[in-house]
Amino acid sequence: MYLPSTIPYQQHRGFSRTFTPGHLSLGLFFPLEAFGGDIPSMLNQVALAKRAEELGFSALWFRDVPLRDPNFGDVGQVFDPWVYLGYMAAHTSDIALGSASIAIPLHHPLHTAKASASVDQLSAGRLILGVASGDRPVEFSAFDVDPERRGEVFREHYEVIRRAYSTSFEPIRWSGGELRGADLIPKPTTQVIPMLVTGHSRQSLDWIARESAGWINYPRAPKMQRLIVEDWRMEVMKQCGSVYKPFTQSLYIDLSENPSTPPTPIHLGFRLGRDHLRALLESLEEIGVDHVILNLKYGKRPAADVIEELGTHIVAQFGVKARPGAN
Repeated sequence: MYLPSTIPYQQHRGFSRTFTPGHLSLGLFFPLEAFGGDIPSMLNQVALAKRAEELGFSALWFRDVPLRDPNFGDVGQVFDPWVYLGYMAAHTSDIALGSASIAIPLHHPLHTAKASASVDQLSAGRLILGVASGDRPVEFSAFDVDPERRGEVFREHYEVIRRAYSTSFEPIRWSGGELRGADLIPKPTTQVIPMLVTGHSRQSLDWIARESAGWINYPRAPKMQRLIVEDWRMEVMKQCGSVYKPFTQSLYIDLSENPSTPPTPIHLGFRLGRDHLRALLESLEEIGVDHVILNLKYGKRPAADVIEELGTHIVAQFGVKARPGAN
């Protein structure tokens, strides 16, 4: 049996495209559009995804929002994440495909393992599996999951998924079932798909550092984020030695047409011009953030224009072509 803390995730294609020690890379959340309300149009997404790949963005990210709750205000990319991941895998060739995140207590762990390994194989190793414990009350009752037990269920399902990837015909038992006399196929392209934990998912930092391939967190002011990144690096070192485990964060942006527009706060991000966005990203890179997932929901400009400007003026510094050793 492998030790999860010592797996060299850099052999995984999606992980190696997205994460490089000391270098910040950029991804985009679906839907690739600005929209009001909670339901996006989902128009022109393939063309925008292909253009993002051409411009050197490292990854595209998909969310798991099974049900529409108007009080929450966001349904992600509308479509089931596994169906849409497979669809986008067929329309792209190199860009990493990430989930941020699959709420694994809401799903049978063998279904999650089967779907994720299938996408990983069909995309030639481009899937990064972000996972979470879930946070929408309406979903727990709909899926008959006790929200007070979601941290425990999260750990169980996490381990079932990981063991299903890496073993063959070995019994796997958990509180919700038992796998015996059968095997999960397909297996991932590498020994295990990189699994990144989102937030704390009701787990301790030492557990996340030890068991995950990395940590997805929330946007904060750089001074505050620096302290969290430092805690993360120290805990990873304590639990795993020199194994590289990246720190990722999201960021909502409303990119102004004026490059010098100073930042003003919006929900979980800023309205700002590209010069100030570049400065913000540089500060995040300096404190040790490895990847920033940009969300365009609250923008005032067409997503195509924003992606093009980012690709021309920002991704050139932080994208795949700017990474050490990239072509």
